[in-house]
Amino acid sequence: MSDGRVATNRMLRVALTGGIATGKSYVADLLGARGVPVIDADVAAREVVRPGGHALAAIVARFGTAVLAPDGSLDRAALAAQVFADAGARQALEAIVHPAVYEAIGAWLQALEARGGTPFAVADIPLLFETGHATDFDAVVVTACPPDEQIRRVIARDGATAEEARRRLAAQWPIAEKVRRADVVIDTSASYDHTERQVEALCRWLDRKASGG
Repeated sequence: MSDGRVATNRMLRVALTGGIATGKSYVADLLGARGVPVIDADVAAREVVRPGGHALAAIVARFGTAVLAPDGSLDRAALAAQVFADAGARQALEAIVHPAVYEAIGAWLQALEARGGTPFAVADIPLLFETGHATDFDAVVVTACPPDEQIRRVIARDGATAEEARRRLAAQWPIAEKVRRADVVIDTSASYDHTERQVEALCRWLDRKASGG
């Protein structure tokens, strides 16, 4: 993250992150509806493992052709079977996919900046802090709600048990730590209207920051 001194001719690069079921996707949708360019790291991750994508050849080299479907695409179930219970394999996969995703995000941001006319753009990255890339961005926005509410939402949304929901939360950094490191926090624990007002305020703040204010 920068120290706040942002050049007026430079597009502001913003990361949006949060914990599971904290409303991050909803906030990303609100930003997109306001005309803010948004890239989704999860979508980028699917793109880089397509045939011809940056990461697929490296995945095959590491895990073998057994992870390929007959049409040459990635067989996600076969890959999951290899990495599900093997922490070393999972780390090897992340070491391939995460750099490729950040490369794709960087290329997208550079293209937007070169085109001009965009004061800021947002990268929606669930594991921003976990992957150590927060300092790649000029501002970090975190969506947050209490952990008990996260668990309630995961159960309602995914049909998970309470124990499954707690395990999912435990696999990520605690939301309180992400909040502590954020430049802006969007509290999603109240109404949709309350979240929308915060997104409007965020856009005004980013406009001022992008113009050097």
